[in-house]
Amino acid sequence: MKPVIGITSCSRVDDYVESVKRAGGEPVVLSNSDDPDGVLDRVDGILLTGGLDVDPALYGEAPHPTTEAAPERDQFEIPLSREAVTRDVPLFAICRGVQVLNVAEGGTLVQDIPSAIASELDHSIDQPKNQIAHVVTVAPGTKLAAAIGAGGGPGDTCRVNSRHHQAVGAVAPSFVVSAVSSDGVVEAIERPASTFCVGVQWHPENFWRTGEFKGLFEAFVSAAARHGR
Repeated sequence: MKPVIGITSCSRVDDYVESVKRAGGEPVVLSNSDDPDGVLDRVDGILLTGGLDVDPALYGEAPHPTTEAAPERDQFEIPLSREAVTRDVPLFAICRGVQVLNVAEGGTLVQDIPSAIASELDHSIDQPKNQIAHVVTVAPGTKLAAAIGAGGGPGDTCRVNSRHHQAVGAVAPSFVVSAVSSDGVVEAIERPASTFCVGVQWHPENFWRTGEFKGLFEAFVSAAARHGR
């Protein structure tokens, strides 16, 4: 039996579905009206997808003029994330997903990178979807480093695409930063105490045709398979 991976609904879900399939999982696209507890009773892993912004009220801030929230997603994905962490259900969070995960676990967000951080990097390149935007430095000894094949040295990097204007701010308790860009923007976090709880700010699902992040999806699906046994 293939591990069942629940994928949160978004406007560009096809690449997530294909990435999960190629990693050996059985994808199921979830609905915002689903019951989080019921979902976690029937899946082996959760994939949080990209999309609009998390409501700043959830981390105690007023909205920036550029913030565009998706309350119907927040109402489902925040409790889903919290319960997945509590149950140690393998969880992989991408773009908006890593922001949801960080807020759900008590962290905050940078609401608008261009106005908050002095940077020469462009973090918002929409087309083509797999265009390399910049490199990120990966922390040695992390699950992320192991999954993408980083050698473990302090200067290990990988090349990523980038399609976001927000990012992780204060990192949630029990999480660590596992990748950063040269301007200091947090590009990945993970929870060391979990079997697999990793979030990245870029879009690895866009590379399923060429396989640059195949190992990341395979590590996630493998953890979900072990959870389901």
